[in-house]
Amino acid sequence: MDVNQKSMVKLAPIGANQQQMFNEYSKGKNLFLYGSAGTGKTFTALYNALQTVLDPSTPQKTVYIVRSLIPSGDINFMSGSINDKIELFQGPYEGMVTYMFEQPNEVAFSMLYDRLKEQGTLQFLPTSFLKGVTLDEAVILVDECQLLDFNELDTIMTRIGQDSRIIFSGDFAQANTDELGKLLRIVSNMKSFAAVEFSIRDIVRSGVVREYLIAKERS
Repeated sequence: MDVNQKSMVKLAPIGANQQQMFNEYSKGKNLFLYGSAGTGKTFTALYNALQTVLDPSTPQKTVYIVRSLIPSGDINFMSGSINDKIELFQGPYEGMVTYMFEQPNEVAFSMLYDRLKEQGTLQFLPTSFLKGVTLDEAVILVDECQLLDFNELDTIMTRIGQDSRIIFSGDFAQANTDELGKLLRIVSNMKSFAAVEFSIRDIVRSGVVREYLIAKERS
């Protein structure tokens, strides 16, 4: 049986900036989410994207998670097959989806990510595979976009097809250049986009992780 919208958990935004993100997305906006690590940018983006593609009344049918596999964009120096290399980077998203759905047992949870991929709801797409591709009827989630140079970001923007939406998620503090800032300045002049900045006040992780992220931000 396919995974459907009815099995999704109802999640509420945490804090004002997550609320703004939910609101802007519900208005049909494309999103540029940026700011501190640990604030739930990717999680909330993926949750909203899955809500969209699992809604039979929307034209979007697939969530594409797009990201660079390593900062250089070259995976040839990593050991293993291309599929092995790609699999390494999907672990975080596999974990995220288990918090977004109700499932009858642990076995179903362990198979959830693969089931979403098999039914065409979710696909992982390295940036090196984007040339010549047009992504129609999709929600495109560009994660860790601070790892991309402007040419890559520009290519992604031109891959947006018919009835598709896009969400960028990144952290300027982890970027080595102003490539991400250049894209932000462009999309800030586009009515179809909304930009939401997250700060250390939005960090949702607990314990020593939260303490560390706040200390790092302030150092």
